[in-house]
This record gives sequence, C-alpha cells and structure tokens, in this order.
Amino acid sequence: MRALRFHAARDLRIDTIAEPKQPGPGQVLVRNRFVGICGTDLHEYSYGPIFIPTEPHPFTGAHGPQVLGHEFGGVVEAIGEGVTSVAVGDRVSIQPLIMPRSGDYFSDRGLFHLSPDLALVGLSWEGGGMAEAALVNDYNVQKIPAEMTDEEAALVEPTAVAVYACDRGGVSAGSSVLVTGAGPIGMLTLLAARAAGAAQLFVSDLNDARLELARTVLPDVITINPKREAVGDVVRANTEGHVGSDVAIECVGNEHALKACVDAVRKQGVVVQTGLHPHENPLDWFQVTFRDLEIKGSWAYPTHYWPRVIRLIASGLLPAKKIVTKRVTLDTAVKEGFDVLLDPAGTQLKILIDLSK
Repeated sequence: MRALRFHAARDLRIDTIAEPKQPGPGQVLVRNRFVGICGTDLHEYSYGPIFIPTEPHPFTGAHGPQVLGHEFGGVVEAIGEGVTSVAVGDRVSIQPLIMPRSGDYFSDRGLFHLSPDLALVGLSWEGGGMAEAALVNDYNVQKIPAEMTDEEAALVEPTAVAVYACDRGGVSAGSSVLVTGAGPIGMLTLLAARAAGAAQLFVSDLNDARLELARTVLPDVITINPKREAVGDVVRANTEGHVGSDVAIECVGNEHALKACVDAVRKQGVVVQTGLHPHENPLDWFQVTFRDLEIKGSWAYPTHYWPRVIRLIASGLLPAKKIVTKRVTLDTAVKEGFDVLLDPAGTQLKILIDLSK
C-alpha cells in the first residue's frame, strides 16, 4: 500500500509498504478515509525528528521511517479476537494515544495520556493515518454516528485538544476567553469555548487572513493583531470593569503570546498553556503572584474524551468542519499541504488528505 513516511527533516516520501497484518487479539484494521495535517507533523517535517524515535520506542518498538498522521478516521475492515466495541463496516474516529493499560502510576489511575511510556499512532507506532490502512488497538477506535461525516471523524483529535484546554481553564457559561493563535487548535479552542458557554471571545494572531477567517466562523469574536495593538489593552477595554478576561489560552507555543495571556487575564484569572514551547520562556512571576493568577499546562487529552467530543461535533454544537479550508491527495500532500501550511502569510488553516483519491 502507499504511505507518506518521514525519513528526515524536509524528507517526506510516498513509499510503497506492506499492508498491515491481520489484526491479532484486541486489534482493529482500519481502511483510512481522511487525515489531517497537524502542527506536530509540520514540526517533524521542518526540523525533526522530535517525537519520532530514532531508536526503538520503549513500549511500541517503533522507529523511523515513520508513517505520519494521528488525526484520522476510516472504516473498520477487520477485527481481532475479543474485540466487541466495533464491527466490520463501522465508521470510526481514531484516538491515537498508545500506552500500557496498567502497570504505571498514571495508567493505573486512568490518566493514560500522562503515562511515561506514551506513544502515538503516526509518530511512534508502526502505522499512521497517512497511509491507505492502519492497524490499531481496540481502545484506539470509536464508532461515529450516521450524522457525522468522514471528514469530521478526522477532526475529533484536534478538537479533543481544544475541549481539554477549555476544561483546564474552567471555561463555563458567560466566561470571557482570550485565545492566542488563530491556527487550527486556536480556532477549535474558540469553538470549544463557545460550546462551553463562553459569552465573550477574543483571538490574537499576526496573520490577518486567519483573523478574517475567525470572524467568518465566529462573527462576534474580537480579533487582535499584536503587530498593531497591545493584546492586553484590547481585552481590558472590552471586558466588564476593564479588568481582563476570565481565561486566556495560549495556542501558539510562543513566549510573546504567553506573556500576552498573562497580561490580559483579570486578577485570579486562569492561563492555560496548550502550544508546545521549544525552549524555556521567562515570565514576570511577581505579577503572577501579585494578581493571584493560575497557570496550567494542557497536554493532549484524557482518552475518555472521545465519545463526548464526537457528540459535540455530531450535534452541531461544535462545528469543527468550519476550520477545514482545503483538501489534497496523498500524492500532493507535501507540496500542496505541508509546504503551504508552513507559509507564515498563508491563507490556509486546516488541510485534510483524502485517502480515497
């Protein structure tokens, strides 16, 4: 079968590889349908390997070259012994986290996403979504309802990141929320905040095209370009009592965006760090203490979020499909997908690869 594999930085290739083996006990073979190009995939392409192991992964044994893709869905083609959660022919979304199901402190407590032996389909597993098929574990597949499209199945994973970030921030009915970064995760975080009941939304980004798209998706969002305006000043000017937002969620992985979040939240506000920072970033910790702020990390998502996120998308409460701006084929994925998304002035947001073409 054909697969897009990472060999080295700036070296992605369409390779012909063996079809996955037939599923063993507790395994599921999925014929992939759509897969999203994630920011993590872009980082691997630009200057990896980062998460892709150069030596066999301690739990899965996987190493490069690696089939990419962890935001995907498809149709169940075969199931192994003991699998009861799905049947052949079911349309599914993939929850890509792989880890011991017991035996370490976090897995024993159901906090699978915090396991020290964590691996991911498409980064440290034998397969991934950017191939015609993938063999995964039964706990990696979740059936989707009839009203949910195949494209939406590929959006559950990034949406779960956004929903968890809002949960970490305590976003609730009436909240005012700032999101820094109008990329796919930032846009989904805005939609997740609105679905949670947030009444006032702000988003900052250096790319005016993305800010315009944000206004198209959420017409009442207040957009801010930090090149022209101070983020904190705009937020304070538009919040009750001019005190700042209740919650600020950083979705860039940029020190200036994080500092803007700290500046823009009110006293006793919550800052949630979702974007991955490549190095240490200093903060004004006097202000953190003096203003009684909470700063929280938000790593991935609890694996039990999948049914909840599927309900949010399928019901229309969280219209994740609005962030999709382009679809490409596997053959054109590098030039028309990866390279396009790396353009800082680009107009594309979320690009999906259609594996049926």
